[in-house]
Amino acid sequence: MTEAQNRPSPDRSPSGTGLEPGPVLITGASGFLGPALVDVFRAAGFPVRVLVRATSPRTNLTWPDVEIVEGDMRDPEAAAAGMRGMRYLVHAAADYRLWAPDPDEIVRTNRDGTRALMRAALEAGVERVVYTSSVATIRPHDDGTPADETRPLTPETAIGAYKRSKVVAERVVEEMVARDGLPAVIVNPSTPIGPRDVKPTPTGRIIVEAGNGKMPAFVDTGLNLVHVDDVAQGHLLALHRGRIGERYILGGEDVLLSRMLADIAGLVGRKPPTVRLPRAAVYPVAFVSELAARITGKAPLATIDGIRMSRYRMFFSDAKARAELGYAARPYRDGLTDAVAWFRQAGYIR
Repeated sequence: MTEAQNRPSPDRSPSGTGLEPGPVLITGASGFLGPALVDVFRAAGFPVRVLVRATSPRTNLTWPDVEIVEGDMRDPEAAAAGMRGMRYLVHAAADYRLWAPDPDEIVRTNRDGTRALMRAALEAGVERVVYTSSVATIRPHDDGTPADETRPLTPETAIGAYKRSKVVAERVVEEMVARDGLPAVIVNPSTPIGPRDVKPTPTGRIIVEAGNGKMPAFVDTGLNLVHVDDVAQGHLLALHRGRIGERYILGGEDVLLSRMLADIAGLVGRKPPTVRLPRAAVYPVAFVSELAARITGKAPLATIDGIRMSRYRMFFSDAKARAELGYAARPYRDGLTDAVAWFRQAGYIR
């Protein structure tokens, strides 16, 4: 989608579903999207329980009325304990890294955690599941035309461990819908931005580095950027209105990286970068960055897989979600403004 839509107000009982608020388990609440989900579902009258690892940060877990259950989503016993007494499941937890010393760890976490939670949901007899996938499972067009849900990637064609992990996890859900009657709706957020990106996510790192004047150049690529709160609202709409087994892109605006960096520079009072690098020139930087990451343990800013992905403009259409769910998104700059303000307040941007 290239033009921003007005954001819908929360709707506790959208027409045509008969669903009522009930106990919901939300995973990923210690991360970025998860807290926005908790806020949206609480505002809609759902009693919320969250499943978090014992080692997860508690920065975003600030709600007095939300039940916290500790456990690893890959552990069947922890998944079962989290699901006990729940009517709904919103599974948003994921290992969202574009690089890891052991890439297969990302695949195992996202695939096995999804399988364990979906099995627990079936055994608990939940009424409805919303599974958070990603546009990482959708094949972009070579010419930058916005892609839609009809272009699924395969594990073999997905670039990098994260994309591959989301493809195989999404297939787990689809297979369980078809084989076991899992009542799941799949949503595919594009690239969320906004407040409370504590880790931060790979996109959040770009905002932080650019905000601190550490991105003097760029490659010719683009992203579909959306406010994290609009993605969360899309999950609520999917619970109420989504068709079982269907996928819905939850997107915002298609934005060139050069424009995003210029907008960040304007928000923090810096000069925007003007040097566009040929992609081939960045590969050595990514190679060195990954070598350094293996020594320091810190994630590299540039990765080889990231450079490979940058040859595509990751533009997507959320027309299906707008038509079937009533989904909408605010202008992308609102999300960027909120993200920069939060990163500044939290000390990430100096």
